[in-house]
Amino acid sequence: MSIRGRVAIVGAAESEQLGRIPDKSALQLHAESGLAALRDAGLTVADVDGVACAGESPLDVANYLGINPSYLDGTMVGGTSFMLHVRHAAAAIMAGLCETVLITHGESGRSRVGMQPWAPAPQSMRGQFEVPYGGVFAPSTFPIGVLRYMKQYGMTPEQLAMVPVVQRKWAALNPRAKLRDEITVDDVLSSKMISYPLHLLECCLVTDGGAAVVVTSARRAADGPKPPVYLLGAGEAGESSAISQMADLTSSRAFRDAGRAAFAEAGVSHSEVDHLMIYDAFAHVPLYGLEDLGFVGRGESFGFVEEGHTAPGGRLPMNTNGGGLAYTHTGMYGMFAICESVRQVRGEAAAQVDGVRTSVVLGNGGSFMSAGVLVLGAEEVAAA
Repeated sequence: MSIRGRVAIVGAAESEQLGRIPDKSALQLHAESGLAALRDAGLTVADVDGVACAGESPLDVANYLGINPSYLDGTMVGGTSFMLHVRHAAAAIMAGLCETVLITHGESGRSRVGMQPWAPAPQSMRGQFEVPYGGVFAPSTFPIGVLRYMKQYGMTPEQLAMVPVVQRKWAALNPRAKLRDEITVDDVLSSKMISYPLHLLECCLVTDGGAAVVVTSARRAADGPKPPVYLLGAGEAGESSAISQMADLTSSRAFRDAGRAAFAEAGVSHSEVDHLMIYDAFAHVPLYGLEDLGFVGRGESFGFVEEGHTAPGGRLPMNTNGGGLAYTHTGMYGMFAICESVRQVRGEAAAQVDGVRTSVVLGNGGSFMSAGVLVLGAEEVAAA
């Protein structure tokens, strides 16, 4: 049974602050953003019968907020977990297991208040075959593929640097963005080298913050104070927790498979997409996303960005909040991408694009470990 038009996101909000929040724990950020999303939806905790989150236990979030859930989802596959939560919530609502699901995110990524230590289990694939050789954290694993991509398709450092340059143009229009000053290619290439070939300005921020969405049935969505944003299609997929085991270091199989499923279910073509959010932990991830989702051909994404097509005024506005490179990145960024897509379809984003009726959001988990794709649309699109 198709998801299209049967469920909707009726609330979307973020924590009051983003950046450095040393006086709030990760759990508090879950709760703050969750309550804000419920207010945005015109609902209270009494209306919620499902809770989903990653990082924290959904049981702890529900208990903290005083929710007695009949549906729980603690799926944790990295920063794309929230896209999967939306898909799972839609399936649960359609199956009659629940009617209104609160999906929360809170992370003290910078201040580390109430955060559990992270390390791959020693018996895991990564623990055995990557960590002993230095592949521990994202800056040491993500760049592995981009070197092969540059060699294979001839992308120059200057062309890679255009990704953060363009996203700063969007961030400059967003008062909540962490980094709002516009930058040049020279600025990027003269910033500190973090892990070859990625410079500091090609790496995501490290921040504290929270965000949440409320998903409910189409029937209930019609009663909300704001226009519902309908789920048209969704997909999820995985490849390997170890980046060294990717079948092709220049392309994400998880991106391709999740995108193919989402577009097929939504029944929309690429030309019908008005707005795009692609997880950008590092500058090359949106390039992989553009190609693996099918918006451009292989080896064409960096030229597409360089020509200004994803920038303000371009034909495919992408990462319009500034993205993880300039807006915020708590460690798991996916919920912030969903919230921006919702704002764009509603017509209330800080850097609003004219006429957004369909938005696609792609999440990445780990170093191309997993992916989730949502196709979101306005009411008239869902009804078509």
